[in-house]
Amino acid sequence: MSNPFVQAFFVGRAVAEVINERLEVAVTDALSDLGKFDAEAREQMRQFTEEVLERANRAAEAANSGQSTPGGSYSGSDSVDLQATIDELRAEIALLRNELQRYRSSSV
Repeated sequence: MSNPFVQAFFVGRAVAEVINERLEVAVTDALSDLGKFDAEAREQMRQFTEEVLERANRAAEAANSGQSTPGGSYSGSDSVDLQATIDELRAEIALLRNELQRYRSSSV
């Protein structure tokens, strides 16, 4: 192989083969990971749906039997505290909206 053009051809061919093999492995791994992610997402969605339906069925059974459900009813003092918390959160949201609007108008 004294001809440098022939040697350059074989080196270029070897480079192309190695790049092709590595690219094939990378694409295969990416598709495998995507498949795993899809399967996990479907399983999580199935479990979520199952849990929601189970809770809905329990709440319906409890309502039919006249029992209170956890988180479904509050005593008088709990509802006052809850309403106060909601009011405080609404006030904070309004304040943040005003600050954000002021920031946007000053940065334009």
